[in-house]
Amino acid sequence: MESEMLQSPLLGLGEEDEADLTDWNLPLAFMKKRHCEKIEGSKSLAQSWRMKDRMKTVSVALVLCLNVGVDPPDVVKTTPCARLECWIDPLSMGPQKALETIGANLQKQYENWQPRARYKQSLDPTVDEVKKLCTSLRRNAKEERVLFHYNGHGVPRPTVNGEIWVFNKNYTQYIPLSIYDLQTWMGSPSIFVYDCSNAGLIVKSFKQFALQREQELEVAAINPNHPLAQMPLPPSMKNCIQLAACEANELLPMIPDLPADLFTSCLTTPIKIALRWFCMQKCVSLVPGVTLDLIEKIPGRLNDRRTPLGELNWIFTAITDTIAWNVLPRDLFQKLFRQDLLVASLFRNFLLAERIMRSYNCTPVSSPRLPPTYMHAMWQAWDLAVDICLSQLPTIIEEGTAFRHSPFFAEQLTAFQVWLTMGVENRNPPEQLPIVLQVLLSQVHRLRALDLLGRFLDLGPWAVSLALSVGIFPYVLKLLQSSARELRPLLVFIWAKILAVDSELVVALSHLVVQYESNFCTVALQFMEEEKNYPLPSPATTEGGSLTPVRDSPCTPRLRSVSSYGNIRAVTTARSLNKSLQNLSLTEESGGSVAFSPGNLSTSSSASSTLGSPENEEYILSFETIDKMRRVSSYSSLNSLIGVSFNSVYTQIWRVLLHLAADPYPDVSDLAMKVLNSIAYKATVNARPQRILTTSSLTQSAPASPTNKGIHIHQAGGSPPTSSASSSSLTNDVAKQPVSRDLPAGRPGTTGPVAVQYTPHSHQFPRTRKMFDKGPDQTTDDADDAAGHRSFVSATMQTGFCDWSARYFAQPVMKIPEEHDLESQIRKEREWRFLRNTRVRKQAQQLIQKGITRLDDQIFLNRNPGVPSVVKFHPFTPCVAVADKDSICFWDWEKGEKLDYFHNGNPRYTRVTAMEYLNGQDCSLLLTATDDGAIRVWKNFADLEKNPEMVTAWQGLSDMLPTTRGAGMVVDWEQETGLLMSSGDVRIVRIWDTDREMKVQDIPTGADSCVTSLSCDSHRSLIVAGLGDGSIRVYDRRMALSECRVMTYREHTAWVVKAYLQKHPEGHIMSVSANGDVRFFDPRMPESVNVLQIIKGLTALDIHPQANLIACGSMNQFTAIYNGSGELINHIKYYDGFMGQRVGAISCLAFHPHWPHLAVGSNDYYISVYSVEKRVR
Repeated sequence: MESEMLQSPLLGLGEEDEADLTDWNLPLAFMKKRHCEKIEGSKSLAQSWRMKDRMKTVSVALVLCLNVGVDPPDVVKTTPCARLECWIDPLSMGPQKALETIGANLQKQYENWQPRARYKQSLDPTVDEVKKLCTSLRRNAKEERVLFHYNGHGVPRPTVNGEIWVFNKNYTQYIPLSIYDLQTWMGSPSIFVYDCSNAGLIVKSFKQFALQREQELEVAAINPNHPLAQMPLPPSMKNCIQLAACEANELLPMIPDLPADLFTSCLTTPIKIALRWFCMQKCVSLVPGVTLDLIEKIPGRLNDRRTPLGELNWIFTAITDTIAWNVLPRDLFQKLFRQDLLVASLFRNFLLAERIMRSYNCTPVSSPRLPPTYMHAMWQAWDLAVDICLSQLPTIIEEGTAFRHSPFFAEQLTAFQVWLTMGVENRNPPEQLPIVLQVLLSQVHRLRALDLLGRFLDLGPWAVSLALSVGIFPYVLKLLQSSARELRPLLVFIWAKILAVDSELVVALSHLVVQYESNFCTVALQFMEEEKNYPLPSPATTEGGSLTPVRDSPCTPRLRSVSSYGNIRAVTTARSLNKSLQNLSLTEESGGSVAFSPGNLSTSSSASSTLGSPENEEYILSFETIDKMRRVSSYSSLNSLIGVSFNSVYTQIWRVLLHLAADPYPDVSDLAMKVLNSIAYKATVNARPQRILTTSSLTQSAPASPTNKGIHIHQAGGSPPTSSASSSSLTNDVAKQPVSRDLPAGRPGTTGPVAVQYTPHSHQFPRTRKMFDKGPDQTTDDADDAAGHRSFVSATMQTGFCDWSARYFAQPVMKIPEEHDLESQIRKEREWRFLRNTRVRKQAQQLIQKGITRLDDQIFLNRNPGVPSVVKFHPFTPCVAVADKDSICFWDWEKGEKLDYFHNGNPRYTRVTAMEYLNGQDCSLLLTATDDGAIRVWKNFADLEKNPEMVTAWQGLSDMLPTTRGAGMVVDWEQETGLLMSSGDVRIVRIWDTDREMKVQDIPTGADSCVTSLSCDSHRSLIVAGLGDGSIRVYDRRMALSECRVMTYREHTAWVVKAYLQKHPEGHIMSVSANGDVRFFDPRMPESVNVLQIIKGLTALDIHPQANLIACGSMNQFTAIYNGSGELINHIKYYDGFMGQRVGAISCLAFHPHWPHLAVGSNDYYISVYSVEKRVR
């Protein structure tokens, strides 16, 4: 017992009975996300990661103005001075050869970053040569990017007028070249690199000229007669990028140990200059034996990550990418680091140039301008990686020892893991994210990186958007080709996360439309022709005397997965679809799983969206037409009548749609009706263009289907009226009603204008009107017929189910669910409810143990809006549900208040015959069963803040004939197993599994009469059924269908009013017939063990599960209460109060599951609740 107390979610309940703890372990029915959420996709975040204007730098102009051997007049160089240009000493060879060698080296350095570009050198050029070069490259590049690299170390500094310098033909003069002209020749998009002193001046001039061009373009656009408009329009410079070596007032560094073109070296040979600069720092003394000469001998290649040089390059790429992503705005990062490979490389290297050149009081400039990055913490990680690599160099080169790889990536993954594990919810993005993507390139760390990446993406859509903005897509796309099996689960999870957030990446499957359409129309047309000659069975007569069709649809929830032809054709091929639909039999199977997993008994999620028919929308097919066609669809002779095989994919889908059109869940039936009418319209137009359906094919309108929102009844006290006028309804919708909480108490006959609003829209049309009339008092010409129904041809059926399903992956799935979080609001509310349940059980048990001598203290009395037909106490709240023919009213029996009243949504010729509370111990739902075999589940009832809403509905039983004398539909609910037993005016007991949302068993009753009462015991797997012929039958659902009836008792001679199986291991069966004989059976014995006699003429009866009481309602206007020994405790004949009137004939009664309370409903509309004497309570 101690261990049980320790494991108890509520320590305060440790002293209570063990049964009180089972509330935590009971399964909840219809409480999954698809039942509780609105079925729609998540609001997609705007994705900016996908570069719509991705570019390539296809041409490179290398303009070198060196004039080797001659220094420019405005720069005084130090002695010694930086001499190296592209790592070549120009004084070590002849001037012309040096110039050519430097040009060739510069081209090779650029080719390391963009080998496929077209390179053109212009060495010590003239203005005309530069113009010819730039215009030629722009003409060949077309709309792609061109790079202009300018080295001005041999010419004067740029001028404030926006000029750079080149030479004349004889190299006797420096000739100015206007940046404005350069812009004209280069065009856009372009990238400019300026390696010269005062380079910032060029950037400023460039911007001024670009602004001038924009103004000229605006003037020309506004005034076509302006002189500027007559001239060739200047190119826009918006997409131009500039990189300059220094600010407008700065000179390039001249330190002899550095190259003269330090800026160019940083941009094109970053690893080499970074190592050289590192060795020039004081910290290099910590790494003995490393010299500048030794650096030149680092083994490996830049593109081989397994070598020291390649690994350093890899780490450098990861670090600079990380710095940029953490510092730059997202759009700027995308433009500079993801749009163009060469531009991205130059800007990564530009970050290094800023760090190195700032150490020599020189500030590189860029346009667009970048925030300072030279002090970023990630540079320390770079220094450490260089330190570790260089410390190995002496032993690698001299002794040939193996290279030890850097721990950089493993350490960064650990930092990322710490961020994932230890961080709070609202935090800055992890700075290591770009590094994680780089690690995906490594086989050593790939598995760990994918695992951490998946955990990061699981944080939500924002995390996916961040990862996509960094550049995850090409990495994971490439990994799809990997043959490593261990990566597949992680890749599937990652791709699910990405596709759920960015739906544009989903490749649409091909839609097989055209080749199916004609065959569908053929099948539809033949069915419509056959239904004219197919007689309806004898329909049941309703209270109003009108004839109504029999709805015998075997509409199982499995069929919901094939909710529309539009969905079918999008997800399958003709061959697989045909095979699947043949397996999906239209006659219910027993046991086993199903081929399709619909995930619904048509929940608010399942095969439907919130699509509803507009009030004025007309349907070509009436309900009766579809009802007939369902019967026609079973004709095997159709195979010979139509050109399409009877078992073809088209016929199978058509039959499925016919059954779905009669579904009790309104969204499902609406969608099916839309598809049916669309196909029927096409079929009939092809066959008889002059008329769709003749009026002779339309009969009395079938009942309207409700919306899935509860319709609150607020007219002068009534439920929807039944129109006595016959009509030919072309829709299965009712008018949507405004919700109101103004609930009157009375329910007189409904007359007056208010009642009209509940009449289905179709009832407003005369029976003989034209098929395409737009509405009452309107006429339509035959010429408008096709136009009136053009919507049927173009209508596409869409649901939000796929988008909603994808939303699951867009939200965190590894996070602890809120209901399991001990500190969450949901958890606290559940704890409160379970404590309340314990208190109710305990107090009720104490009251019963005192002994019950009388049960006639009237604690509640009120007039119900309709004649009560079923009454049901909530097990733990002071709420009692009272059902009349087609509506449900909720009363607070403690306060005497009406809590709610809404229409159940069942057709007018049916009635509610059973109710059950699902999840009564927690978040309660109300299940209603009607005598047409339909089951509906409601939530938000008796809630002052929300309106009642249908959670799900399905056809629980088929082939039921609604009558006023039958048992209707009877159910019994097992909360422990989530199983629902259903039977009634059929010859089977059907068991539904609400967790899997499918039928699991059909047990034949073996009798020719209806089932009037059901009771089950989950621990013994027994089902007891009372029948209309007086027999009591016991079934063991664990056994085969042919053997599961283990006992039959035939001792009653009249209709069994109640059969009850006590819920403990030795529990007996108690049964009462309409003649008043009470019998007790031991399921192991063939005969009764006890017989009692009570009053005759019973109309209602209930047995208290704990207090050993029997309550009997009589047609003679009284209620009698007996104890388990058959002794009369008391009669109830009159209502309390002054001159209390006589109670009406008892229509229903029910005991509270725990309290000794009895609810009684009578034909005089009154509902009353009785309890033990007040002094006892």
